[in-house]
Amino acid sequence: MGANLGAVRSHNTALVLGLLREAGAEGVSRLELAERTGLTPQAVSKITARLREAGLAAEAGRRASTGGKPRTVLRLVPEAGHAVGVHLDRDELRVVLADLDGAVVGERRTGLDLGAGAETVLGMVAGVVDGLVRDGLGLGLGGLGGFGGFGGFGEKGRAGGGTLLGVGVALPGPLDHARGVLHRVTGFPEWDGFPLREALGQRLGVPVVVDKDTNAAALGLSVGGEGGSFAYLHLGTGLGAGLVIGGRVHRGARTGAGEFGHQVIQLDGPLCECGNRGCVEVLCLTAVGRGEPGEAARVLGVGAANLAGLLDIDVVLLGGRTIARAPEVFAAGVREVLEARSRREGVLGGTVPVRVAAGGERVVAEGAAQLLLGPLFGRGDA
Repeated sequence: MGANLGAVRSHNTALVLGLLREAGAEGVSRLELAERTGLTPQAVSKITARLREAGLAAEAGRRASTGGKPRTVLRLVPEAGHAVGVHLDRDELRVVLADLDGAVVGERRTGLDLGAGAETVLGMVAGVVDGLVRDGLGLGLGGLGGFGGFGGFGEKGRAGGGTLLGVGVALPGPLDHARGVLHRVTGFPEWDGFPLREALGQRLGVPVVVDKDTNAAALGLSVGGEGGSFAYLHLGTGLGAGLVIGGRVHRGARTGAGEFGHQVIQLDGPLCECGNRGCVEVLCLTAVGRGEPGEAARVLGVGAANLAGLLDIDVVLLGGRTIARAPEVFAAGVREVLEARSRREGVLGGTVPVRVAAGGERVVAEGAAQLLLGPLFGRGDA
């Protein structure tokens, strides 16, 4: 019974925190919190008292009421907590430090060789993360991190700059999101079966969460206000998709959803590093290598049209370093293919819109930070 009560208590706290974050600097009253959450005023008062004690909420002034004394308005304290987001790419490492609002307050970027071996890669990640946290929060890693105490809050890991929740790591899949174990990353078979979450957590001494780069980006975009069902297509050193269905990240029964780049669209096409021929990924990257982004965009459009037809999504979002070099070319090329298919098939509601995703080249790193922040605000798909 105690475990169930604890889960409900944490859930209710997350509901309140989520509304505080949505309210922004203007804040929200306890009565409004009770009305929007369905909790009793007494329960809201207890939760907000604990949040204020933990430094996560503060008064934002008073607001006139329809009767009686003015209501005290509460707001979230964004600087009270932080999360680190790591984008571990095949040839680059990008690390951001984000506050509770998801705003980036620090960033590091450096070259990386994912094939250099686990010891070298993890050492580099640990060094960059430690340096960023020391500079940004005045915290040294090693046993700190996470909100201890009631409902996930307390003093553990607190310093002048706030509390460190942990580190979210996003990298190419496939991988086991639940256990934090990598599978055979295309082009890097030596990582197959590596327990990244456990190994990096031991090095850093803080909670670590691992997910695919595309899933992390999709989560960050969803938290940032992208609604409905959408596909985020990430073209960088590889190609993958992050799927949000009904407002939640869709990972699949075996956390393998979104392996978009290795759908075969040309049976006698060039050999891909995955072992198949004519994958969307190899066709796109080959065209880019030839200096033909328009052709790459059309290939990407074919894959996007297949995905849109299969899932009936609301919008296609594009991102990644390769997209960033010619965003309008890629958006126009993908859009052209989707529009042509829509005209042929007479799709109800017209063509699925195509846009370049917000966030630029750090959209994955920001999403990786949301892997830690999401659960704090009730995002169970994080």
